[in-house]
Amino acid sequence: MSAPRSIALVDCNNFYVSCERVFRPDLQTTPLIVLSNNDGCAVSRSNEAKALGVRMGVPLFQIRDLVQQHGIAVFSSNYVLYADLSNRVMSLLQQYSPQQEVYSIDETFLEMTGFTDLDARARSMREHVLRDTGIPVCVGIGSSKTLAKLANFVAKRHPRSQGVFNFNRLSIAQTDNVLSHLPVEQVWGIGRRLTAALEALDIQTVAQLRGADIASMRARFGVVMEKTIRELRGQSCIAAEEPQTAKKQLINSRSFGQPVTEIADLQAALAHFIGNVALKLREQHSVAGMLQVFLHTDHFRSDRPQYFPSMALPLITPTANTMRLQQAALAGLQAIYQPGFHYKKAGVILTDISPASVSQGDFFARADENIALMKTIDVLNSRFGKGTVKLSQDVTCASPWQMRQKNKSPEYTTNWNELPRCSA
Repeated sequence: MSAPRSIALVDCNNFYVSCERVFRPDLQTTPLIVLSNNDGCAVSRSNEAKALGVRMGVPLFQIRDLVQQHGIAVFSSNYVLYADLSNRVMSLLQQYSPQQEVYSIDETFLEMTGFTDLDARARSMREHVLRDTGIPVCVGIGSSKTLAKLANFVAKRHPRSQGVFNFNRLSIAQTDNVLSHLPVEQVWGIGRRLTAALEALDIQTVAQLRGADIASMRARFGVVMEKTIRELRGQSCIAAEEPQTAKKQLINSRSFGQPVTEIADLQAALAHFIGNVALKLREQHSVAGMLQVFLHTDHFRSDRPQYFPSMALPLITPTANTMRLQQAALAGLQAIYQPGFHYKKAGVILTDISPASVSQGDFFARADENIALMKTIDVLNSRFGKGTVKLSQDVTCASPWQMRQKNKSPEYTTNWNELPRCSA
């Protein structure tokens, strides 16, 4: 009889918080939270903050007294830092498996079938990642992705596991015992509404869902529920995701830190957004044939007039040239902008995306002489940091449209001007 399939899920612990603590060792035991865009809600919490009752997604203004009372450290989101540390973690973990599927910024699945030293290998992963990046991780192992997710949940919450939990080394009775103590809401893909529907059927634990009749559950909830139950029974039904294909739509937008009224500020914001999406286009070797520009006022402010304009602009020749895209976007802005409104959000959308190698051009148009320039800018920004070279319209310093980030840490690993300094 062949050994069961072994899939590992490696998950970074309180990832944004852990990233901040890498360069602030003085905060290792201090309750700490990281906020969402515009310093709105808590999106990452240290275990100490969780113990104080800080809920996921709670707005900062609702817990200000708690923050002051317990000295909770508050950080703005630093996505550049988090993305860089995520890439480092994923690169290290790649060494431990012939097949890796990066599921999110802080999670990755590893194919571990065939290895006989699973627990030792998992502990080696944890030690390696912690030593080389400073990020703590936990490892869950099971014969399916769903069981690997549950195993990771157990590894995080039970100190005896020491950060590693492997369903494949348990007996049937031991597995049943573990699953009978896990609430059904912890199953991958079971959200609040589905949890309520299952509880109405007296299914409250993972073990109860695992033992449910597949035919009736599929009839009631669909094929995804059938796959979930089969996965809980150890049958691998969720295949590895295919390598990411080129996106057919690219969006870059932002809610502003404060309302914007002047067209010059909106021009700077859209120029910045165009720079971001144009880079993504070039990275996937694509061009866009359609650009859409939109503006939003704050629909929560009933005391102010509302305006939600948008405009789609077909491009005669599909392009990934930042200069041409920016020219079109600013022309669209001129057409839809109306003075007297307080704009809260703006953005650009690129559609009609096709491979650059096969796109249909305009017979009468000149060849795009700025492609070489765009490539040069990309190389310089990749080498010396994002934003080192950009178009003059892309102004980000002290702009009113910038997000509120009052407590943002330095970009320690990607910005030469913000490298950490050590003193003896």
